[in-house]
This record gives sequence, structure tokens and C-alpha cells, in this order.
Amino acid sequence: MPNFAYGGQALIEGVMMRGRDAIAVALRHPDGRIVWEAERLDTGFHRNPVSRWPFVRGLVILYETLVVGTRWLMRSANLQVEDEGVELGKGGMALMLLITAVLGLGLFFLLPLGVATFAAGGNSNGLVQQVVEGLVRVALFLGYLALLARTPDISRVFAYHGAEHMTIHALEHGDPLRPEAIRKYPTAHPRCGTEFLVVVVLLSIVAFSLVGRQTPVVMVASRILLIPVIASVGYELLRIGARHRSNPIVRALMSPGILVQMITTKQPTDDMIEVAIVAVEEALRADGESVPAGGLDLPRDPMPAPGVTAAKARAAADERPAGEPGSPDA
Repeated sequence: MPNFAYGGQALIEGVMMRGRDAIAVALRHPDGRIVWEAERLDTGFHRNPVSRWPFVRGLVILYETLVVGTRWLMRSANLQVEDEGVELGKGGMALMLLITAVLGLGLFFLLPLGVATFAAGGNSNGLVQQVVEGLVRVALFLGYLALLARTPDISRVFAYHGAEHMTIHALEHGDPLRPEAIRKYPTAHPRCGTEFLVVVVLLSIVAFSLVGRQTPVVMVASRILLIPVIASVGYELLRIGARHRSNPIVRALMSPGILVQMITTKQPTDDMIEVAIVAVEEALRADGESVPAGGLDLPRDPMPAPGVTAAKARAAADERPAGEPGSPDA
């Protein structure tokens, strides 16, 4: 069993697993195959020891979630529609990331502030405004997740989210990576990104209450500038909570994150679990770790390059001379 705490992210018809030095992505191709790709994380700033320092590593994880995670989310979506001639390019991905960041900031940080300021009116007691802002932020967060969960496509993503968590549970317990061994584990996990978001939302209530009632410019600026601080502190609290989850006090304090995962995870099908297994196995191999014995040795293919549709791949294989690797008669 590896010493590193593996984690992941659900994608469109797939799973991304983050290892120590690399990520591995496995997707269910529209033709039914499992395709995969690995990407190194031990280059650039990741090679700098500073990236692993407490309070810095949380910002690195936040970057990976927003940038790397969004890039692979878009790539997974493109794979599902490539045969239809639809593809979102790098410019579209950058625009999507910018829109997501702006909407997230506006919806979960600035809108609650505006509602609370209006609700408090001329009340000189800043506590009223802070309580209202916190309640609005929590309500928006839960309502947004519940609304997403009702859409069929996102419901499938949440099922892959459950498959990712269950597979990590099996890995951490040293079980063989097989659907029947993975099925016994819950879809919730204490190191989940959902739990991180819950911690961030709760920390923001405390942090913004310390700012108090200031001028509108100061209050808006504080909501923006404190986000990295809240994220870095939240990540460290999440790590502590995961290590000491057997403590009943810690378990009670972290329970809201587990409860919210009842919305963001669903029971997966066996074919979804198979995709998560491939993602974990390839992440282990990319890190130079051994794959647990007793697995299924699931068939998998390298992920096609962007823009290479299944039809193009089949046409290229048909054009190769007989007997050449990749040709129909090979």
C-alpha cells in the first residue's frame, strides 16, 4: 500500500487520479473502450520544495483543481463529442475557466455580501450582517449542488465521483482493485474536494466576521483577497481532520463535509468503477508504485490525441499495411 495519499476528481465519463508525482486520467470512450493518459506533476514549480510546505501546498492543490482539473474536464467532454465534430479549443477552455472563476466569486462571496448588506439596512450591529451573509452563503452553496445533482449529465459525474472515492478506500485498505471488493466501501471520503469546499465556506464565515463591518470597498476587497488565505488554511485543516478522523470530536466537526457528499456522490455502476480502477493503477505506475495484487488487468488503450476521432483512428488503422502494428490484420 503506497504511503502517499492519493486523491482524484470526477470527469465527464471518467476519473482523474492525482499521485505523488503525476496524475492519471481514465475515460470511457464513446465506443466502450477505456482510454487513459498520464501527466507529470514533478516539473516546474512542483519540483520546488516550497510547493510542499504547509499553507503553500493548499494553494498548489487549488491551482491544480482550477486549472489542471478544468483542462481535463474539458478534454473529457471533448472526447464524448469528437465524432460529432464539436471541440472546445484552448481559447474556449481559458474562457470557460475565467467565467467559472468569476461566477464562483460573484455567487458565493460577493452576492451573499450584497444580500446581507441590504438585509441589515441601517442596523449598526455588524453581527446581524455577518450572520445573514453566512446563512446566505451556505444556502447558495447547498442549493447550487442540489440543483446540479438533478441534471442527468452531472448525476453521472457524481456517480464517477463515488467510484473514485470507493476505489481510493479500497487502495488505502490494501484490497484488490476489483468491483466486488470496492463495492463494500462508502461513496464519501474524508479528503474529498467537496469537504474542502465545505471547510472553505465555514472558514469564510469566521474570517469575514473578523473583518467586521467596514466601507463597501474594504468589504468587497476582503472577500477577494482572503480567498487564498482561507483555501490554504482549509486544506491544512482537512489534512488534520483526515489523519484524526477516529477522534469523535474531530469526526463531529468534519461531519458537515461527509453529509454534503450525500449530494455530490452517487452509487456507481461496475463499468464506472472499472474506469476508476484504471485511473488509480496508472497513477500508481506513473509514481513507480506497485499495483495491488488480485486486480482484473482491465484492457485499456492510450488516449487519442485531441481531434483524433474514433472514425479517424479506424480509418488510419485500415490504411496501414497488413501485419503492421495497429492494422486490422496485425
